[in-house]
Amino acid sequence: MTELRVSKWKRHGLDRLYVNTSGGVTVAWFDRNTGHLEVKDEKLRQSILHVLAPHIPPPTTSPVVVGTTRLPPPPEHDLALRRPGDALRDKIEEVSPGLLKRYLAWMLRRPTEADSWKAGLRGERIVSRELARLSRHNWRSLHSVPLSPTWDVDHLLIGLGGVFSINTKNHRNKSVWVGDHAVRINHGEGRPYLRNSRREAAIVKGVLERGCGFPVEVSPVLVFVRPAGLTVVPSLHDVRALDDRGLAALAPLVGALRPEQVEAVYAVARDQRSWASAF
Repeated sequence: MTELRVSKWKRHGLDRLYVNTSGGVTVAWFDRNTGHLEVKDEKLRQSILHVLAPHIPPPTTSPVVVGTTRLPPPPEHDLALRRPGDALRDKIEEVSPGLLKRYLAWMLRRPTEADSWKAGLRGERIVSRELARLSRHNWRSLHSVPLSPTWDVDHLLIGLGGVFSINTKNHRNKSVWVGDHAVRINHGEGRPYLRNSRREAAIVKGVLERGCGFPVEVSPVLVFVRPAGLTVVPSLHDVRALDDRGLAALAPLVGALRPEQVEAVYAVARDQRSWASAF
């Protein structure tokens, strides 16, 4: 990889950042007054954007715009580096019992509090693999997007077909019934999954619209991992309820966003600082 260095240059009212190779060859310059980026070697564009990012302080709630190019956030704020279920891993570590208690629970065949969180983690991993298959159709996905210290969006899917806020539920080998306002597992009591999904989508919409400066429709999706059966009432229209394999049906969707809008939405969504104003 070519080593790149950034140098500052101010003269005659101009304020520029020059990107040079270790041999002193200029491969790009960025005008901090106008936001124009001039790239002389397109093969190095991504490397150029990467080295420039730390030298251009971004706004609090949106990423830096360089002409029509949005610089990626620095690694410590880049949600594209998050793994599926990252938020759950912290919770599992917090509630996992010690070795003796785990052994007793195993002997007595009693579930621990950590077991349900581990099931959630397995579910998010399965869904993330299905979402990865959509990348061949130019979809982008993010995982464990933090809305607050105790609340995250399991997955965000962004592409020409729109933005989908995905809530994953792992009810493997159980029957799932989805009504207009409640979800029942094995004919049990109603669960507020639909209400939570609608609220998440509304919050995501607000964050993305503030960061992008244009309307962004966000559709809530409930994904059930490997259920024994999934029944959805036909009157449910505002929330998609699918099993994990049903995510493939989203692949051909287009027309909700233009390509440049997809890039803008993804740039805002992947920057963790965008979500500081989620509430």
